[in-house]
Amino acid sequence: MKFTLKKKTKVSSEASVIDVPTLSVPEHVAIIMDGNGRWAKRRGLPRAAGHRAGADSVRKAVESCSALGVKFLTLYAFSSENWNRPQKEVETLMGLLENFLKDKTPEMMKDNVRLQAIGRLDMLPDHVRAALDKAIVETAGNTGVTMNLALSYGGREEIVDATKRLVEKATLGEITADDVDNTSFANEIYTAGMPDPCLLIRTSGEQRLSNFLLWQLSYAEIVITEKLWPDFRHDDFLAALSEYTKRDRRFGKV
Repeated sequence: MKFTLKKKTKVSSEASVIDVPTLSVPEHVAIIMDGNGRWAKRRGLPRAAGHRAGADSVRKAVESCSALGVKFLTLYAFSSENWNRPQKEVETLMGLLENFLKDKTPEMMKDNVRLQAIGRLDMLPDHVRAALDKAIVETAGNTGVTMNLALSYGGREEIVDATKRLVEKATLGEITADDVDNTSFANEIYTAGMPDPCLLIRTSGEQRLSNFLLWQLSYAEIVITEKLWPDFRHDDFLAALSEYTKRDRRFGKV
């Protein structure tokens, strides 16, 4: 499903007023938010400063989605591999996440943003999980853009977890091997009930999926930008959508 801006409009940003051409706006955008550490290093700052700056880019991305009509925004916030980072950095990231959830929930309520999360959430510290669950419950009735945070998330782990659930159902006699297909599998992954992302944006110039949404991104268009995540703003979001609009999405057909 796509939403289309029917005519040219002008969108204000921090830098300028931009003429926006007719854009096909994807229903679901996923973003690999990369470059916080490099952003901080270039400025002689600790990595934590980059992560704090990146949190502001999250807010800007949600604003862009709300303004343009994107319904789902999935953000790769903390990967399963990130647990292997130095303990001090992990603790800092968990603290920033907790503060973000507490500070931004009133804004999400004001802006009609619904919060959801995917991943092995039981691995999060109890205090972070409590803040996350509280924010999800408080925003559950909102009807605007859904911000979906991938936390303690890994694409391979997601596929393993979905497979385990199908095996459990088969063991209980609820399904047979013939019942397992693309639809039944999709009903067991973390994003069940959401449309697959139409567009993946990756910042900082890296050109890999990094174990992110391996099932869901099968037919997504991928846009790579050199911009580091803390510097990613509305102009950059529009540039990604402009590139997406130029793509011919055939899904294997002629």
